[in-house]
Amino acid sequence: MNMLIVYIHPNHHSLNYAFLQKVIEGSHQNPMINEIKVLDLYEEGFDPILHFNKEKRRRDMHSDPNFEKYRKQLMWADKIVFVYPIWWGRPPAMLMGYIDQIFSSGFAYKDKGGLLPEGLLKGKSVVCISTMKGPEKYPLFLLNNSHKVLMKRAVFHFVGIKQVKFFEFGNMESPKGRQSEKLEKIYQYFRKVNR
Repeated sequence: MNMLIVYIHPNHHSLNYAFLQKVIEGSHQNPMINEIKVLDLYEEGFDPILHFNKEKRRRDMHSDPNFEKYRKQLMWADKIVFVYPIWWGRPPAMLMGYIDQIFSSGFAYKDKGGLLPEGLLKGKSVVCISTMKGPEKYPLFLLNNSHKVLMKRAVFHFVGIKQVKFFEFGNMESPKGRQSEKLEKIYQYFRKVNR
């Protein structure tokens, strides 16, 4: 199994970075994982802003040479892991800009003229690891799980990825956040995951 980890946080001294390290450590202990690649969007200097004009059209994004590297990474990966914070009840703009530009028509899905398109990233699986300052159940009770619904149904299912797992950790700036326990949970999950 090839695994692509997409890290979305500007700080390498953050709790998100600690989660990234636990994903890597656990994966190195897992005989089912052949190779790991890490894409750090901030370190990469990824531009999340969509740029369109008469020369650069949205319908041509699937063949934009600026995104070829990212498309190849996604095609190579069997499992895609996203590590990011939840800011204002949603993923960072950097992650959404990556999705807007890389999960494009003609690459991640194709229109068939019906109600739903055909997802072209079938057979892959996704794990989303997110942290937030707010309470653990805040997204469920106050936001109707909008983050999970957005990522699972509007993004991953749309492009054909049906196996999606979430680790959504709240209270992470509180001493009661049990950070070490949650880091260990991630380490153990990746040490054993087989799909």
